[in-house]
Amino acid sequence: MRNLKKILALALALVMTLSLMTVANAFNDDADIDAKYDEAVTVLSNLKVFQGVNDGSNFAPKQTISRGEVAAIIYRIVTGDVSNTNIAQHAEYAAKTFADVKATDWDAGYIGYCADAQIIVGDGTNFYPDQTVNGYQALAMILRAMGYDQNDEFKGEGWEIRVASTAQQRNLLVNINAGTLGTGASREMVAEILFQAILVDT
Repeated sequence: MRNLKKILALALALVMTLSLMTVANAFNDDADIDAKYDEAVTVLSNLKVFQGVNDGSNFAPKQTISRGEVAAIIYRIVTGDVSNTNIAQHAEYAAKTFADVKATDWDAGYIGYCADAQIIVGDGTNFYPDQTVNGYQALAMILRAMGYDQNDEFKGEGWEIRVASTAQQRNLLVNINAGTLGTGASREMVAEILFQAILVDT
């Protein structure tokens, strides 16, 4: 399995702390977060893996998430670099790999890291960083970060079924309605999937 444990101890410690007290999220739109996703959002935002939108004051839980945003979130959880200290060094790789990514793009470093680690894939030419991901695509990226798809099992006809089946086996979908996986993935849904991925990567 790839190492999702770099900040796992911190995450679990925070989970334990949250279980002992009521802790409000730091966002103006906390009330919009689905109750079943609240723990995931609270933990991952406190760890700065998930960060607010625009000026950071809102989480925008129902907002769909882009491919570039998922790359950023996965980068932070895999590397533990939640301050983005080392992100610039990966930007050129993204620009060389994908025709639609410039080294100066905000998400270039995240995309470069994840592409080099084979966590994300494009179509051979482009990555489409601004394109909304659906639940299956988000799951595929997260599962690759966990070490799956080594034999290209998430490619070809029926890849969505294989992704969903793997996620189900790993208990990543405990709070996810499987019927929504084909639609645009919301920020809170991705937070929940990633949170479950951290918890099972032991």
